[in-house]
Amino acid sequence: MANDLLSALRTYLTKLSSGEKSPQEVAAALNHWAKESGEAIKARVEEEVKTSVKKMGFAKQEDLDRLAREVELLKTRLVTSPRATKPVKRKAPVKKSATKKSVSKKK
Repeated sequence: MANDLLSALRTYLTKLSSGEKSPQEVAAALNHWAKESGEAIKARVEEEVKTSVKKMGFAKQEDLDRLAREVELLKTRLVTSPRATKPVKRKAPVKKSATKKSVSKKK
C-alpha cells in the first residue's frame, strides 16, 4: 500500500513538473485514487469480518429479524387455521400383550 502511494505520488509529480497536468488535475486524480483505495480496503475488511464471524458461529441481525418475522407469520397461520379450531381425535395405539410362558421348576 505504501509503495503504491509513493509510486502514484511520483507519477503525478512527474506529470505536474513536466506540465502534462495542472495542480488541480493532480489533486483530483490523487483524491480519486485515495477513494478507490479506501473502498478496496473497506471491502477487504468487511469480507474478513464476515468470515471470522461465520467461523465463530454468530448470526447477523438481519438474519435474526428475518427469522422473527417468519416465526410470527407461522404463529398467525397456526391461530387462524381452520384445523386449529377443530380438535383432532386420535386413536390410542393398540398395545400387544406379551405371551406368558409357563416355567416348570425342576426339583
